[in-house]
Amino acid sequence: MEQRRLGSTGLRVSELCFGAMMFGGGADERVAHAMLDAFTEAGGTFIDTADAYGNGVSEEVLGRWLKGRVRDDLVIATKVFLPTGEAPNARGLGRKHVLAAVDASLRRLGTDHVDLYQTHVWDAHTPIEETLSTLDTLVRAGKVRYLGVSNHSPAQLQKARDVAHARGWEPYVCLQPIYNLLAREAEWELLPLCRAEGVGVIPYSPLHAGWLSGKYRRGMAAPPQGARGGGQWDERATEATWRVVDAVLALAEETGHTPAQVSLRWLLQRPGVTAPIVGARSVEQLTDNLGAVGWTLDADQLRRLDGASARPLPPPYDVLAHFAQG
Repeated sequence: MEQRRLGSTGLRVSELCFGAMMFGGGADERVAHAMLDAFTEAGGTFIDTADAYGNGVSEEVLGRWLKGRVRDDLVIATKVFLPTGEAPNARGLGRKHVLAAVDASLRRLGTDHVDLYQTHVWDAHTPIEETLSTLDTLVRAGKVRYLGVSNHSPAQLQKARDVAHARGWEPYVCLQPIYNLLAREAEWELLPLCRAEGVGVIPYSPLHAGWLSGKYRRGMAAPPQGARGGGQWDERATEATWRVVDAVLALAEETGHTPAQVSLRWLLQRPGVTAPIVGARSVEQLTDNLGAVGWTLDADQLRRLDGASARPLPPPYDVLAHFAQG
């Protein structure tokens, strides 16, 4: 598996990141450890979790697997913000919660540091200076190596980086947004911002909860039984979606790869993307996802996927795009 730099930092991560959200839920500990073994045997080094996944269970399962392994061979990412208890300060990005949360994550993971510590969402109720100064102390204390964000708007990410640079604090160097063939809004501002600022991008939901995995086909009257994305049926079962699905299926047949591999490969070749986060419930699912590396879509194939998934731009992006083209 290829190793890529995380944005403009010196940190190198595998081109696929393994998401541990299902640990302790959709995947029991035995299966979770088998998937981690398969991922690292394939050259994967980058693993993402969060303190809120399974209310800490995901970190615990990952921590038990980490025992006996060479810690510095791996890049471990986790997140903070979502509730981890009933107490008033058991959520958010205030100093009290962040300091308590990082120590709890380190205990569950069984490690003395987190390689990438991410704020799970923007905190509208805490001054950004409080959050950033607290995160800076964690880097200086050696508990955290790099800082990142998830679920931030372009303005929020830019403000946070500007404040950090103005105060001499560690800046956010990674963004974890939703991004896939059915959700390309990140291209409007977030991805150009990240490219300009040297921020790494690790998209979550690269298969859009299974809609791009081959499980969904034009003509279906209902979602597959037990499918994760089934709850989106009324919103997602549209001509625009089937046009993308049709293009993915056609290229899967043409290239000899699975629909999931085609969808992930498109994302791996997008400008600025560092490592899509693949989540799986079984070794078989993970093995299929790992088949996205080691080959490329050619320019014509990329154009076909781009065209099938293109959407009319809303104002002001339509006007800006028109004048950008001259």
